[in-house]
Amino acid sequence: MRFMVIVKADQDSEAGVMPSEQLLTEMGRYNEELVKAGIMLAGEGLQPSSKGVRVKFSGHQRTVTDGPFAESKELVAGFWLWQVKSKDEAIEWLKRAPFDGGTEVELRQVFEAEDFGAEFTPELREQEERLRAQIATKS
Repeated sequence: MRFMVIVKADQDSEAGVMPSEQLLTEMGRYNEELVKAGIMLAGEGLQPSSKGVRVKFSGHQRTVTDGPFAESKELVAGFWLWQVKSKDEAIEWLKRAPFDGGTEVELRQVFEAEDFGAEFTPELREQEERLRAQIATKS
């Protein structure tokens, strides 16, 4: 099963404050453990919301709003994508992350093809597999 680990933004990340060398070193070691264990599929930090936009969809109308966005506790500062055997395993790995100072992290399971049931027809499954294969060849 796959899980997305969502690192919530805070005032520092939204202000563009970069992590210390010590935290980057600790995070590098942690990421190395995740990769060696075959768990980490992807992981990235995100720029502050001041460099982002939101697009609102209403019928055929598209409204673009420039950041920054007010509620930093509702924003994402970074993420990992993990492949693990269970939610409990993901939680155990997450507990080892080198965070401190009230950092909040959310763990969410990623939908798999079988989760969509009969609505995800064989044709749609084939399309999904073809697109994933195309993405994999570009990596």
